[in-house]
Amino acid sequence: MTWEGLPLDGQVALVAGATRGAGRGIARALGAAGALVYCTGRSAAGQAGGMDRPETINETADLIREAGGRAVAVRADHTREAEVADLAARVRAEAGRLDVLVNSIWGADPMIDWSKSFWELDLGGVRDYLDQTLVSHLTTSRHFAPLMVEADRGLIVEVIDGHFAGYRGHILYDLVKAGLARMAYGMAMELARTGVTALSLSPGFLRSEAVLGHFGVAEDNWREAIAKDPFFAESETPALVGRAAVALAADPNVKRKAGLIHFAADLAREYGFTDVDGRTPDFPAMFDAQVKAVAEAPAADDHGRFLMWARYGQIHSDPARRDLAVLLSKALGLGDLGPGLGPAA
Repeated sequence: MTWEGLPLDGQVALVAGATRGAGRGIARALGAAGALVYCTGRSAAGQAGGMDRPETINETADLIREAGGRAVAVRADHTREAEVADLAARVRAEAGRLDVLVNSIWGADPMIDWSKSFWELDLGGVRDYLDQTLVSHLTTSRHFAPLMVEADRGLIVEVIDGHFAGYRGHILYDLVKAGLARMAYGMAMELARTGVTALSLSPGFLRSEAVLGHFGVAEDNWREAIAKDPFFAESETPALVGRAAVALAADPNVKRKAGLIHFAADLAREYGFTDVDGRTPDFPAMFDAQVKAVAEAPAADDHGRFLMWARYGQIHSDPARRDLAVLLSKALGLGDLGPGLGPAA
């Protein structure tokens, strides 16, 4: 992974949740752009994290160094405030500054049952789930923001899922991902009188290690999985969201993006970068076209109805997609005033 020039040369970044997926992609891109990158998370060499996956933060740091960058791997459980406070003290002592903080902590896939509606949830693990996915982000920002505020500079990035205001398919998942976006918004408001910027960043259909494994392919033959899922044609590598983070961190006018949700592919078109294969995927346009075709067909099978419901949930409150939302609502039997659809303005 390379970047044209070293726009972040001399800067220091910390990626919380740098083990895999978007976190690893962002850490690698920041390193390729010249930043010293602290890669943190629970999955370290010889110490398993909360996911049944082989990736570690040490591997992420090695990938950065092998590409000519600088990286430090530090195991930290971001749900434990004492460990986060010690980590912040270490960065302060060793680097003396922090320019980019990326909150990409997750590791909660085994903690959620997507088949359960909210009235069927086992509430026993909800607090642990929220601590892992939401409170950990606040804890990390709480302890690292002072380094930035004192220097009156820096960027805080909350990595979320989806740049839409609609529903993400499960009440707990939706609560957390929407909460992270709202957290970035709230931090931006409180940072408005400083030189520090907070915002949200979302990848699209991410070809993470887990997703590639699910489809039984690797990055070099990922297109073979399109036959299993046509939407995979508009997927993207973690490098795209990584390059988006670099573009934001290198933008002297990034303050104008404070508090907002940004989609990696949209930023690619704005800043003029691409994924590693030279493409700029447009998954949302493909999804819209597919579900529109399903809704306009005489009858939809169970899979088609699932796709329509998923997209309706995501876009129903987006004024720019109101016509599609109404079409999907009618096709789903919700009428032309389904959840979130009031009369047209």
